[in-house]
Amino acid sequence: MLTLNEGSSSLKFGFYAAGPDGVEECTSGEVEGAQPADLFDRIDADLDGARPAAIGHRIVHGGPELFDPVEIDGSVLARLERATAFAPLHGPAALSLIRAAQARYPDVPQIACFDTGFHKGLEKVAAVLPIPKAFRADGVRRYGFHGLSCQSIVHQLGQDLPDRLIIAHLGSGASITAVRKGRSIDTSMGLTPSGGIVMASRSGDIDPGLLLYLMRERGMDAAAIENMVDRRSGLLGVSGVSGDLRKLHAAAATNADAALAIAAFCRSAAKQIAAMMVSLGGADMIVFTAGIGENDAVVRSTICADLDWAGVSTDSAATDVRVVVRVLPSQEGAEMARAVFALTNSANGPH
Repeated sequence: MLTLNEGSSSLKFGFYAAGPDGVEECTSGEVEGAQPADLFDRIDADLDGARPAAIGHRIVHGGPELFDPVEIDGSVLARLERATAFAPLHGPAALSLIRAAQARYPDVPQIACFDTGFHKGLEKVAAVLPIPKAFRADGVRRYGFHGLSCQSIVHQLGQDLPDRLIIAHLGSGASITAVRKGRSIDTSMGLTPSGGIVMASRSGDIDPGLLLYLMRERGMDAAAIENMVDRRSGLLGVSGVSGDLRKLHAAAATNADAALAIAAFCRSAAKQIAAMMVSLGGADMIVFTAGIGENDAVVRSTICADLDWAGVSTDSAATDVRVVVRVLPSQEGAEMARAVFALTNSANGPH
């Protein structure tokens, strides 16, 4: 089966063999800026003429109706269209990819796998947003994202899963999630993937009064604010250089704004990890994952240094370490493949 993961900075694909005993990755890849036709030409070449038995799509936001994996039909597409209001940065691109996949593989089941699904059962105190109650009827609540990544971490931990786990998914998009006994109870992102900690080009949480100020004093409309919050802020906005931490590390020695952007990112992540400790009543383990979380030891060390008071350290020789720190890969593709198999193939044997 084929998995398609439309991210904020690239598109990842994977081909998996799946059966009752699990999934195995056969091939995978990542492309930036490709059109769907080019993507599928590459996939077909990689598969050497093989066709997928089913296709799983990572969907960032299913709105208030869709959380669990579901086969995509006309009704689901209509609901996904409505849900683009909650994720305008990701939703339209995902819909375009779905339609292209349906055209390329018309007889292959297409399955939507939702990043919000892992957070479906958030505690009410975490899910509620402090605005007038009437808006809840419109689906205005904290949803949480990177759920497929979080679920993959839980799966990888297996018997080592602690009661109180914090997952720091740090990539171009970034979030912190509190997991109690395998279930999400709180998370940093809110109604949309724009909230939470500082990200590559997204602001994360900011004073709502700032947005009012920009509307009132700068004459910015919703489109201009959306562009600023999602595409011109975060690491890119603070540094004026790039949203890529690798480039910021290279510039930091001679560029104070690049150094400031790195520091702001790390402090933002540490503060949210501390907040999740409140929700969990402490922490037994912190797992760093995704591109930055897995590969940037400097960022991990800086974040953990801010949490030294809580017994967090990346130094194995440190004393009074009370929280285990681990680095695990984000295996969203494998998690999607497991979900697709469970939904479509469990009665028919491995594919």
